[in-house]
Amino acid sequence: MVTRKGSWSPSGDRGSPGREPYPAGTGRLARHRVDGYSAGVSTSTSDVPGTEHVLDSRDRDRDRDRDRDRDRDDVYAAACPCRSMLDLLANKWTALAIGVLEGGPHRFGELRRRLQGVSPKVLSASLKRLEGAGLVSRTVFAEVPPRVEYALTPLGRGAAVPLAGLRDWVEANVPRH
Repeated sequence: MVTRKGSWSPSGDRGSPGREPYPAGTGRLARHRVDGYSAGVSTSTSDVPGTEHVLDSRDRDRDRDRDRDRDRDDVYAAACPCRSMLDLLANKWTALAIGVLEGGPHRFGELRRRLQGVSPKVLSASLKRLEGAGLVSRTVFAEVPPRVEYALTPLGRGAAVPLAGLRDWVEANVPRH
């Protein structure tokens, strides 16, 4: 595979005559302009060196969609949407806030007093993330001064069960100094 003047490779290298940005048999993907048409060209380790195989865009799309669907079902995959929920529930303040809200609705000040050491800014951000994820509901009462209560949603009560087990385990197994 010889790179011609004006060809393109993923590395941004425009190439020079006689230079191969990706030698045949490396399995790297390059793009070449052939008669005014830009085609994906893959050199595969299974191909005979120097031969090229033009990939059909439908094959690439199908493979990409299959990989994305497989990753959506695997919590260990970077593309899994479960990761954001896992990140939210693994946060110290959100997990503790859910624990406090298991006892029923609480106002912001009550939560702040119960969660010793949390700053108002962090607690507010945590409650907003919980509300955005559908784990906590926020109710504003039309009073002067305004009263706002936070409560667990059914989804939040479901998340509270394993978090309670984790809190119990921590309290039982972490030595107190």
